[in-house]
Amino acid sequence: MKKNVSSGAWYLIFAAWLLSFVATLGSLFFSEVMNYPPCVLCWYQRICMYPLVLIFLVGLLPLNRMVFKFSIPLVATGWAIGLYHNLLYYKILPKSAAPCAKGISCTTTYIQWGGFITIPLLSFVAFTILLALLIIFYRKFYRN
Repeated sequence: MKKNVSSGAWYLIFAAWLLSFVATLGSLFFSEVMNYPPCVLCWYQRICMYPLVLIFLVGLLPLNRMVFKFSIPLVATGWAIGLYHNLLYYKILPKSAAPCAKGISCTTTYIQWGGFITIPLLSFVAFTILLALLIIFYRKFYRN
């Protein structure tokens, strides 16, 4: 790869690493500091997000194009779970479709910043941005 191509790819993966790191710290803050218990769908999204911090970091040092291959399944799965979680949260899907029949409800509101920003929305947006970064990375650098 040329230096400018490597540089652009590095910045995309660095942005993905930074976002996954902040999302991981945020989820730990909500559960460990604020004592908000995560629901089942939150746990599944955490399972998809937490390993990404290490995958993106290893992919950066040195830049490894295979980071796409290892991260895209987790990002796509986390995105799909996040979409499902938001459809439940905003009552687009019926409550009977929720896997959270016992224990913590997947539709409990712990935060609502600006009147609409919730924890499920934060997770979904994070996975959406990660997916966009990986698609750009793939189109510009991975296919070559």
